[in-house]
Amino acid sequence: MKLLRYGPKGKEKPGLLDANGKIRDLAKHVDDISGKTLSPAVLKKLAKLDPAKLPAVRGNPRIGPCVGSIGKFLCIGLNYADHAAESGLTVPPEPVLFMKAISAVCGPNDNVEIPRKSKKTDWEVELGVVIGTAAKYVSEKDAMKHVAGFCVINDVSEREFQIERSGQWDKGKGCDTFGPIGPWLVTQDEVKDFNNLDMWLEVNGKRYQNGSTKTMVYKVPFLVSYLSQFMSLQPGDVISTGTPPGVGMGQKPNPIYLKAGQTMRLGIKGLGEQQQKTVAAK
Repeated sequence: MKLLRYGPKGKEKPGLLDANGKIRDLAKHVDDISGKTLSPAVLKKLAKLDPAKLPAVRGNPRIGPCVGSIGKFLCIGLNYADHAAESGLTVPPEPVLFMKAISAVCGPNDNVEIPRKSKKTDWEVELGVVIGTAAKYVSEKDAMKHVAGFCVINDVSEREFQIERSGQWDKGKGCDTFGPIGPWLVTQDEVKDFNNLDMWLEVNGKRYQNGSTKTMVYKVPFLVSYLSQFMSLQPGDVISTGTPPGVGMGQKPNPIYLKAGQTMRLGIKGLGEQQQKTVAAK
């Protein structure tokens, strides 16, 4: 299934994308695409529904973040060796973990704000992993039993805030609108090989990132197991798993950063596409 949330910000309704690309309303079956809705039992019930018998959503509504009421937005840094190299860093012996503020979460096609005093706002297409059942001290072997599905994430980053302003990475990662998520939450059964998904990102029509999850250093099962050793993962938590090379910071001979008035397009095979316009923060 491809699950989604549609409607005005803060008032999103649950939906399902049918085989013809039409949004179907799930409001009579679940309150939201979040928390307990992501359990195997509920997903199994939803999968048995006939999309053709669900109400069709009229018009072209805004698509919201594909997960509601996210508890934790966990992110992995330097998880592609070639991206680490372009950043002038080495892949660490254990995954780099940071968190984005929940207030960074926005819809896949919402505007992305360039923060005040920003000089180095950058892009990062990433595979998102959505937790479906609580995970605590789980093994790598059992890790995928706790995953509801996958989605596209743009891990927007302000590099000066992140790297040059001392302290942790979080303040360069958690600015408002720095976490577009979606458009769809694609359930595991529909993603045949999450270790081999093409991923890409363009700015104003120019392709900068063109990679694949097959070059990920720490794979999804390992990451879920690893994170569960330090904190319990709860239904609706989201893990952003790192980015391939081609970010603005790594452009040669000179880095390229985002400015207001530009358009980012990005996607992952089978998981959908995002498109954001950049605007100056008020």
